[in-house]
Amino acid sequence: MRNAVAVARALGWERPRVAVLSATEKIHPALPSTLEAAILAKMSERGQIPECVIEGPLSLDLAISPESAAIKGVTSAVAGQADILVCPNIEVANILAKSVIYFAGRRVAHVAVGAAVPVLIPSRSDRAEAKLLSIALGMLMSDVDALEPARA
Repeated sequence: MRNAVAVARALGWERPRVAVLSATEKIHPALPSTLEAAILAKMSERGQIPECVIEGPLSLDLAISPESAAIKGVTSAVAGQADILVCPNIEVANILAKSVIYFAGRRVAHVAVGAAVPVLIPSRSDRAEAKLLSIALGMLMSDVDALEPARA
């Protein structure tokens, strides 16, 4: 999560809003993702994860739709306006990313940060534009100063 915040800050978000996703916004002991999300939110509240605001668990609709947040009566700094979505596992993250590309027609860049240098991680099916955007983001993130929050 710190690495995602470092990327968001490098792209201009001063204090990114992070939604830790789960199937529901309620904490259920039988759903580990809700417990993990609640722990991360509490850590954020205590200032243990600086430079961002973290809330969770949040369902996807609550994280990105102000209308859904209003209908469900959820008001917070993140609900309906998340800048970063943290998925409960790699499978969900992959499906969400592909949905953004294919259903919403959005452009994406794939870069892993947190190591000594950014690592480009394009999909085999990426178009040339996505590869170019990934290279550009990788170059931006190669600036050591941009990665400092992630290494703290």
